[in-house]
This record gives sequence, C-alpha cells and structure tokens, in this order.
Amino acid sequence: MKNSIRLPAADGRISEYELTGVPLQPPSGVPQFNRIAYAAAHVVSDPFKDTNPWGVPALDWDATMAFRHHLWRLGFKIAEAMDTSQRSMGLDWAGAQELIRRSLAEARTVPGADLACGAGTDQLDPAAAKSLDDVISAYEEQVEFVEKHGGRAIMMASRALARVAKSPDDYAKVYGRILGQARDKVVLHWLGDMFDPQLAGYWGSNDFDAALDTVLDIIEANADKVEGIKFSLLDNAKEVRLRDRLPEGVLCFTGDDFNYAELIEGDGRRHSHALLGIFDAVAPSAAKALASLANEDTSTFRSVIEPTVPLSRKIFEAPTQFYKAGVVFLAWLNGHQEHFSMLGGMQSARGIAHYADVFRLADKANVLDKPELAVARMKAFLSVYGID
Repeated sequence: MKNSIRLPAADGRISEYELTGVPLQPPSGVPQFNRIAYAAAHVVSDPFKDTNPWGVPALDWDATMAFRHHLWRLGFKIAEAMDTSQRSMGLDWAGAQELIRRSLAEARTVPGADLACGAGTDQLDPAAAKSLDDVISAYEEQVEFVEKHGGRAIMMASRALARVAKSPDDYAKVYGRILGQARDKVVLHWLGDMFDPQLAGYWGSNDFDAALDTVLDIIEANADKVEGIKFSLLDNAKEVRLRDRLPEGVLCFTGDDFNYAELIEGDGRRHSHALLGIFDAVAPSAAKALASLANEDTSTFRSVIEPTVPLSRKIFEAPTQFYKAGVVFLAWLNGHQEHFSMLGGMQSARGIAHYADVFRLADKANVLDKPELAVARMKAFLSVYGID
C-alpha cells in the first residue's frame, strides 16, 4: 500500500498527497568520481542542552560527526564549517573551531576521507573593523588554526572586508597577504549577496565585469596558492565566463544550487567541479549521478541529478540565506537526526507551506530514503500546525 499524507498548499488548502518516489539503493562501496565533489555539511543542534539557543547554541557532536561519515561513505569530500553549517548565522568562531578540530580528527580515522575548512573573519564584528589590517589579522588567525590542526583552508568571503575596503586594490592586498602565507593551496569563495546581503559589492564593485576582472587578477597573481574558486552567484552564464578565464590548473567549483547539473556535466570543452550545500540534502542521488558521469553514462547522470534541481531551487528560494532550514529538514526526514531543531531556532525561518513543497519535491526527486519514516515525521510536524 502506497504512503499518503495530507499536505497544505500556499493558498491554505489541504489535500491528499500520494508518494511516488523510489529510494535509491546504497552503493556497495565508496563511489568514484571524475569531478571533485565537496558537500558542504550542516551541523546538528542539541535541543536538550540548548539553554541559550540564540546566544550559545549547543551541538550534538555525535550526530554531527555521524553525518560526515555518511557523506564520506558516498564518496564526497566535505567543505567544513561553511555557511551550510550556519556559519555566522548560529555557529560562531568558537563553535567553528571545535567543529573543525573534531572533523579533522575524525577524517584521520577514515581511509581516503578528505575535507577542507572554512576560514573567514567572523570573530571580527564588521562594525568593529577599522582597517584592512584588522581583516588580515582575523583571516590569519583562522587560517593558522585550520593549518595547525592539519587542514586546508577555504577562504570565505568576509563581511568585515566588504565593509572597510575602499577599492579593488584593498581586496588584492588582503587576499595577496593571506595567500602568500598559506601553507597549502586555498579555495577562494565568491559568495553572492543573495546568500549574505552584507557581501554586496564584494571585490570592490557591484558591476560583475569589474568584480570578475579583480578576482581574476588576484588569482593570476597567486595562482601557485589557489586550488580553485567556489562561485555562488546562482547565474550559470556568469559562472561559465569565470570558468573560461581561469588560469590553467585553477579549478572552478560550482556553488550554483540552481544550475549545478549542467555546470558539472560541462559544455564539451570545460566543466565545473562542485562545492555545494544541496549535496548535503541529496547525497545518495548526487553520488550515483557523479559515479555514472565518471563511467561516461551521461544518460543516467541526467536522469538521477535533474529531478533534484527543482527541489534545490525550492530549498534555496529567496530569502536564499535560509536554505539551511530545508537542508536540515531533509536530514531529519531521512533519519540522520532525531529532531528538527536548528542553531538559533533557524527552523522558524521557513513557513509550513515551504516545508510541504520541499516534502513533495523530495519525493519526486527520489531523495526520501525511508518513505515510511519521512511520512511519520512529516505527520508529526504538521500536527504542531493543527493539521491532523
């Protein structure tokens, strides 16, 4: 007998929905990819220890680490302590340090496990930043911490730098200083203001062409220290323009949670690698698709990955910065954590109609791994809103 559930729509009407999705079978071994694929991983809160959830939120470290093992088993690298982990939106630098330390130690227990860690300036209140030297010091502290614990850095965009920089040259100075000191190659991160409004005008201009020239100048001046750049503007044409102009050996990591399928597949000349928050939510499907692409089976790649795109676009719809709620919602539905509670109570950032749409689209994308559990949990969730 098929699973069914009564779900609300945006107009307030409630109707019966019958599930049609077919869960994927887990792979027999760790899949192999021909694209570098980072999954930006979320963190699991601990609601029983969360006595001050807006000030000092508590984490469930066992569940948080278990989810990283889930991603490693599926062949992914992990982008740790990034915005998917609610960095600067619930997870402060003190919490990020503990997360980075624990994850790096955990990775050493898993053959082949790999991760890179977000290093930014979030210990520096943007309003307190008075100079470029303040920003440089904050970046230095975080990169040094990552490297001290044996990690590689992803240089996150800085709210403080966006506030104090007066010109593209200021960005060149800061990035040149940090990259010049880095022990290993670094991944840069171009995060659009749809993800964080405080990053408007990053690279010294609101004009894309001018910003593109600036970031390419920075990369070319430091090409021996740049592994690649994650591009998160949700615009595939702009990503292709960046990708086509990168120096030889510098990689483009798509962070486009709207258009990742076509960007990863490529245009026959070039392709993007991936560093995506949506891979947290659709990991089994993404792993199967990427493994198929590595076997030159583009038909299976498309048939598996393309149904996840409408789901991702719903999760990342405006206000995009609240996408973390949809990611954690699916982790709960799929049994990776025992509750739907987030740092700072961010689960409240989306409404019930949004979550109902995510449920429907997750089913259509075949990413409800345990449909009976998902239905039971969704019914319990809906009951809080008075829907029996």
